[in-house]
Amino acid sequence: MAVGIGEVKAQLQAACENELPAFVARYEGDLRSGVRKCVETARKRMEALAKERARTEKLWEYERRYGGYSCICGIDEAGRGPLAGPVVAGAVILPADCDLLYINDSKQLSEKKREELYSEIMEKALCCGVGYASPQRIDEINILQATYEAMREAIGKLHPQPDLLLNDAVTIPEVSIRQVPIIKGDAKSISIGAASIVAKVTRDRLMREYDQLFPEYGFAGNKGYGSEAHIKALRKYGPTSIHRKSFIHHFI
Repeated sequence: MAVGIGEVKAQLQAACENELPAFVARYEGDLRSGVRKCVETARKRMEALAKERARTEKLWEYERRYGGYSCICGIDEAGRGPLAGPVVAGAVILPADCDLLYINDSKQLSEKKREELYSEIMEKALCCGVGYASPQRIDEINILQATYEAMREAIGKLHPQPDLLLNDAVTIPEVSIRQVPIIKGDAKSISIGAASIVAKVTRDRLMREYDQLFPEYGFAGNKGYGSEAHIKALRKYGPTSIHRKSFIHHFI
């Protein structure tokens, strides 16, 4: 004989009425402890968020100091030190009301966090530019001049063009825009920090692609830097087309 839905609901309701008080009495301590843990976790998360917002507020110091400029751009690079791969420059202009947390020197962030922030920067920035200098160009004119070239290329890709540049430590030659070099700027200015992340993520993605072409060198892991395994592979297999000849002559 089929049981109607109404009867099933009634049985469930009766079971709840009969069993729920006993269940609560038996596990009340655990339930209260669980609630306390939830509240404590929420409190810690709110405190951490407030602390991060206060830290981020300090990162706007330079952008606000030069608030008379209409379009402020942060500039930074990634890849000056590796034995292989290009040097990459990032240029980022953020809107004054941009809500962007956890920005920092890209080297202080995990790869996962950099990727997350990269997507958020690309979504919220007024514009971003990326410039490159190849290993061959680095060998031709040296790493510093190649870095300047990559930075000029990144600036040239910005629309609108900035009227002030906040740079991580350097003054870029052959640029008519006013520049403010800031030592360790990627940890002091939100715009430079954002540019640092854009440059680092862009270059890391390139090195993972190169790893598919040259798997012996471990580029996906070492990103072209001189790890022990990378140097061993270099000595065993010789340089690739993306190695900087001026950087590796004393290794081979």
